[in-house]
Amino acid sequence: VDAHQNIKDLGEKLRNLAEEHDEIEALKIYRIYRDVRFSKDKSPYKNSLSGHMVRATKLRRGGMYFHVEPGNSFVGGGFWNPNSPDLKRIREEIAASPDELRKIINDPEFKKYFGTLQGDQVKTAPKGYKKDHPAIDLLRYKQFLLGRNFSDKEVKAENFAEEVDKTFRAMRPFFDYMSDVLTTDSNGQPLF
Repeated sequence: VDAHQNIKDLGEKLRNLAEEHDEIEALKIYRIYRDVRFSKDKSPYKNSLSGHMVRATKLRRGGMYFHVEPGNSFVGGGFWNPNSPDLKRIREEIAASPDELRKIINDPEFKKYFGTLQGDQVKTAPKGYKKDHPAIDLLRYKQFLLGRNFSDKEVKAENFAEEVDKTFRAMRPFFDYMSDVLTTDSNGQPLF
């Protein structure tokens, strides 16, 4: 059985499932070949297979990632390294009104799938914010990531794609919030 074809088939199935509840612009399956030019490890192939889906149009922000690897399979989504204007806008919104984001990340459905918001953070406070800001715990984030791990047994189960899709559905309130923030200015006026 061709593993690369299997991940392509999984990607297509995930795209079809996701299009039932979201608009997907593109599906990308990552190549299985490693770039060994500057690596001490000259193994020609990766130990994992992965891909991601991009949400459609400028109005829908965020992406969905899937990664299959023995002992380390997971799905994720969010904002890996937002550019400076996006990060500034997100922090601006959080500083002004953190309750909406708190409601999303404290929702039992969110906690069931993701536990907590993940991503790199600054150590104390981002530039322009005081260390004692009431939302400093959220303002410290430089990345805004969601992730769910899967066991090898879960990956091999017949309903794996459906479980991944349930996870992607659970990301939707977070994506909708971020999309709203990133497509409006600080006065709430649409940018597009």
